[in-house]
Amino acid sequence: MKSKLLLGAALVIAANLALAAKPTSITYVKEVPVDDNEVYAHYQVKCSNGETKDITAWDNRKLWCQGEGLKDNCDKKQIKAAKEACK
Repeated sequence: MKSKLLLGAALVIAANLALAAKPTSITYVKEVPVDDNEVYAHYQVKCSNGETKDITAWDNRKLWCQGEGLKDNCDKKQIKAAKEACK
């Protein structure tokens, strides 16, 4: 009985992972000056579910954040930020 429950839980988790939208392309949009010495780069992520999401690169593309011009939900890797944006 316990093994059936574990198998069922594993199948539910696998199904959710398979259905999660994934980034299909990342396109540079523009650079935006914020103040005298800070600029961010705006990118758009196309997701496998047809949605388009924004991500922002800060500190010479060392910090990648979800949303345009935001510093929330950030990561050091572009692909990780894109995957999170598509979820």
